[in-house]
Amino acid sequence: MKRDLFRPIFALALLPLVASAAQAQSFNYASVDFPNAIRTRAWGINPGGVIVGDYLDGFGVLHGFLLGGGRYVNVDVPGSIMGLPGTLPTSLRGINPGGDIVGTYRAPANSTAGCTLASSPACIRGFLLHHGTFSTVLYPGHEGSIPARITPNGNIYACYHDADLMGSMFGFARIGNTFSSINLPASMHTGATPDGSTIVGLYADMMADPPATHGYVLENGNLQSFDVPSSTLKFTEAWDINPDGNIVGDFQDGAGMFHGFLRTVSGYTSIDFPAATATHAQGINPGGAIVGTYTDSNKVTHGFLAVPLAD
Repeated sequence: MKRDLFRPIFALALLPLVASAAQAQSFNYASVDFPNAIRTRAWGINPGGVIVGDYLDGFGVLHGFLLGGGRYVNVDVPGSIMGLPGTLPTSLRGINPGGDIVGTYRAPANSTAGCTLASSPACIRGFLLHHGTFSTVLYPGHEGSIPARITPNGNIYACYHDADLMGSMFGFARIGNTFSSINLPASMHTGATPDGSTIVGLYADMMADPPATHGYVLENGNLQSFDVPSSTLKFTEAWDINPDGNIVGDFQDGAGMFHGFLRTVSGYTSIDFPAATATHAQGINPGGAIVGTYTDSNKVTHGFLAVPLAD
């Protein structure tokens, strides 16, 4: 990806970062805000710099969006996917180089088996948007799913769940039409390298006192959990990985503040949007551009883009 791709689109500000490595990566930051939204979140970015996410409109309704070429496009799952009129609350989570998109929609209560309450996690269903056609992504035998990422060849990385969400949540991959999951409760696959050899994700250790959340890397069937060193409260989430093996996510420090992170072979770099009270890094592309969310001093949530600076 050309690093100057976004400069005509955004007004950028520079902020040096602190990292555990000797040489920290620095970024130009820009806000991502869907017009007239009361909240915007950016979840994924593809090699061409196209960003996907979600926003809340003035009525508090959740919509998906795509941002490419400086233009925002609203993307909502049609109710026809469930035999209903209108559209469904939608969140876009991942986009691959070909423009295939994965995300979630919320099914109306009592519209399907297992979704009897509007607030039930069973109402959260995954979808794939391929060549203009929406289809539901569900792990066989389970009621809900949250797809997080789709790779260039169309493989999907996600989690499935039932009505209790965390207790029944397990990370899974859909490779072609074949499903596989990991035997790790309260887990979620959140990204993978294009060849699928390395998968990243997160899980909650509900047996810990207090409960702890960790990131993980899964390679050749071997799962290794990790925590950002400065996450003294033991809260680390891994949200994406690019082809170079660089991982992004978020962590909570000893003061309870949330920061994004970039993990490379050189160590960890903190990702903090300027003047934000909280930052979460949630997607990274092959060029190293990072997207995520931040909260400002007025407690408003925005999306962001962080473009790496040349040395």
